[in-house]
Amino acid sequence: MATTRRGRPPAATATDRRDALVRAAYQRLAERGFEGLRLRDVAGHVGIDHSSIHHHFPTKQDLVVAVVDHSTRQFWSTTPQDGSPAERLRGHLAALRRKIVEEPELHAVLRELDLRARRDPELREIIAGREEGWRNSLRTLLAEAAMDGALTPGVDPAAGAELIIATVKGASLTPDRADDVLGLLDRLLLPA
Repeated sequence: MATTRRGRPPAATATDRRDALVRAAYQRLAERGFEGLRLRDVAGHVGIDHSSIHHHFPTKQDLVVAVVDHSTRQFWSTTPQDGSPAERLRGHLAALRRKIVEEPELHAVLRELDLRARRDPELREIIAGREEGWRNSLRTLLAEAAMDGALTPGVDPAAGAELIIATVKGASLTPDRADDVLGLLDRLLLPA
């Protein structure tokens, strides 16, 4: 660890502090849900006074949006860039299975956000905007797989995208069943 001339670690930058606050809020949501998300606890975990959190996030909602971005960013590289559309979709579903099994806290946070969004129109709009990119990517991938003749005949790419999203969200609630559920989805959409 680097130190200053006086032997102290360098002060955290505003970006470092902001990132630490987001990670602390993410962890609180994973462990305790929205009911347990207290700004005082988040600030204390990072080692700052609770009133200082507002220098980084003017409102609790701003912090929650940063957690949404932190959480969804973890899925940006789950679709392989190479291979046929069917191989890429299989790779994506396999990556999602691994994330559900290996990172259950990520999905606990995402489900908390989904539930909160049902009662919070502003959050619902934010999450829908982030989810639309995934939805569009799935539609495109499914349409390409259909053009290659790899998609189960009669599967509409838009409906298939919704099926994948709903299945992933449902499977994330029971991580011990995710392999079976997403494996079945793979076989239903892309028969070998």
